[in-house]
Formats: sequence, structure tokens, C-alpha cells
Amino acid sequence: MQILLTNDDGIFAPGLAAIYKELTRLGNVLVVAPASSKSGASHSVTFHEPLVCNKVEIEGAFSGFSVEGSPADCVKLAFMQLCPQKPDLLVAGINAGANAGINVYYSGTVAAAMEGAFLNIPAVALSLDRDEPMNFETAAKYCLDIIRKLLPVKSGAVYNINIPKLSKGKPKGVKVVTQANEGFEEYYIRQTNDLGQTVFQLAGSLDHTESESAENTDTNSLAAGFITITALNPDMTEHEKTGQLNKIFDSNFTLFL
Repeated sequence: MQILLTNDDGIFAPGLAAIYKELTRLGNVLVVAPASSKSGASHSVTFHEPLVCNKVEIEGAFSGFSVEGSPADCVKLAFMQLCPQKPDLLVAGINAGANAGINVYYSGTVAAAMEGAFLNIPAVALSLDRDEPMNFETAAKYCLDIIRKLLPVKSGAVYNINIPKLSKGKPKGVKVVTQANEGFEEYYIRQTNDLGQTVFQLAGSLDHTESESAENTDTNSLAAGFITITALNPDMTEHEKTGQLNKIFDSNFTLFL
């Protein structure tokens, strides 16, 4: 099996090294990851300047390609230039912090998996809920078990997998859940910089909490101590509402201009 591995925390991130070690049990692993952290980069891509790409050796762990770009850049470049053949599986992670609820839209980790779907590569996004300490080694073993159970992944499919806080003990189990429409509690702190300019620093809690309004969602189940799996779709079309719009703008509709 040919596996393409990337992330959004950067090629030196411990979560990447941990999952690399486990993935080698499945096949050959090619690492193509951002040169530095691109957390929150979402699905940004680089258009107006070339991508710097260097071969690097992570001592005692792996060798791979470091890219001065976003996670989506890494996947596109790997697929078109660096992979010796089309990958059988794309793995993004393990991210330092959960990617659940509306934070899925901000996530460079999930975006990398989605870019794989655009290229018709089976993809999984892996994240470990923010914890102290971050036990990536154990999380990677859980992730490998989940990936093995999912194989073979259909081309273009995307699965978002979150591991709960491991400091609280062994996960209670695995839940297949929907994506919640909630995120972290966030706010901006107003400050003044050295130039006298007003600046705003985004802040807030990094912890997902259980909500009383939704039981079987990624945020709720993760907060309750379960490993969560959510099937994502790169097609953002709301098909039911599309049908309703077709009835509104039927063939008899005329523009009065």
C-alpha cells in the first residue's frame, strides 16, 4: 500500500512522527508536510508564488518533503510531482487538538483530506483532543486500529477521526457521529500595540464541552470520551434546497430588466 502522509502542524510535529511509525505497518509512507505550523489555514492554496520544497531528515523518525505552503498545497504538489504513483490512502494528522464541529471548516488537517478527495484519493483526517500531556503514541495506535477497520477506503471518501483526551483513561468506545454545528467558545481581546494601533487577539477555550441539544455529534461524543468517526462530503451542495430553488426559478421565470 502506498500512503501519503501530511498534516497542518508542520513536518516537525510529534503527532506526524507518531502516526508515521504506525502507518509503516500498512505499507510505504511518503511524508509531504508544511515547513511550519499552518493550523487554521483551512483550504488555502498558493497561487502567486512558487512553493519551496526541501527534502528533510527527521532524525530517528523519517525522511520527507518540507513545503513552504499550506496542507492543501502539500497534497496537490505531492500528487502531481512527488509521489512515485497514485497513493492508495491519504492520511492527515495527527493534529494537536480536536477537529470537530464548525472547526472542521477552519482545519488545515481536514482540508488536506478534502484535497485528497478532490484528487480521488481515499483520505482520513486524524486529531487528538487537546490534553496535558499529548499522548500521540497511544493515539496513533488507536488511529491505526480505526484505519485498518475502514480499509479498503473508497476513492474520494473522507473520514474525520477524533481521539478523546487520553489523560482520562482508555476511550469508552467508537462512535459514528454527525458533525455538530457548534465550535469553541471564542472572543477577541482588544489591545494596543507598540505603534499605538488597536489590535484584536482571538482567544477562547480550546475544550469541547457536551451540549444538551445534540447527543450523537462529534463534539458531544468526543467530550464524553469516545473516539468519533464522521464521514465528510466534499460536495457542499444542499440538494433538498436545490430542488426547492428549481421550483422557484422554473422555466416560466422572467427577468424584468
